[in-house]
Parts: sequence; C-alpha cells; structure tokens
Amino acid sequence: MNDPGPVFSALADPTRREVIGRLAQEPASASRLAGELPITRQAVAKHLAALDRAGLVAARREGRETRYTLDPEPMGEAMAWMASVGAQWDDRLARLARRAGP
Repeated sequence: MNDPGPVFSALADPTRREVIGRLAQEPASASRLAGELPITRQAVAKHLAALDRAGLVAARREGRETRYTLDPEPMGEAMAWMASVGAQWDDRLARLARRAGP
C-alpha cells in the first residue's frame, strides 16, 4: 500500500475538497473551476498541482486547455489504511476489555 500521507495532506484543505467534489461530477479545466469557485485561476492551478502530487487527479491536454479528472484510487487506499489501523485498535481494545474483566 502506498503512503497515505500525501492524500491526507491534500484532503486537509477545504478548497481542494471542493475541487474534488466538482471533479467527481465531471472533468474540468482550471479556468472553469476558477469560474465556479471564489478563487483565482492561479490559486486553482496550485490546488490542482497539490492534488496531482497526491495522485488524486489526472491531467489531459485537450486543444489549448488541460482537463482534469478525478482519480479516486488513492482515496480508496487511504481508506483501506484507516480501516486497517482502526481494526488494530479495535483488537487492542477488545484484549484490554477481556483482561479487565466484567
């Protein structure tokens, strides 16, 4: 499993979460996203770059524009990591409860 750190870092920002939500609906260019969000195109480009570094978006050139699509696989890997860690803690707590008795 890949390190989930970059995904968590990318998802920590509310604007990036908004961008992900919009890209989950349909691919979009940075210009289009900037028209839908209360930030500049340059700010959108920086957020898209952070999402790209985390593997959460894929860029594809279409004429003069670059269109971004969501790649949910890294989020699935991060969720699997959280489930694994959660299961380990559940096991530890269950063992502690058994030792403590009724």
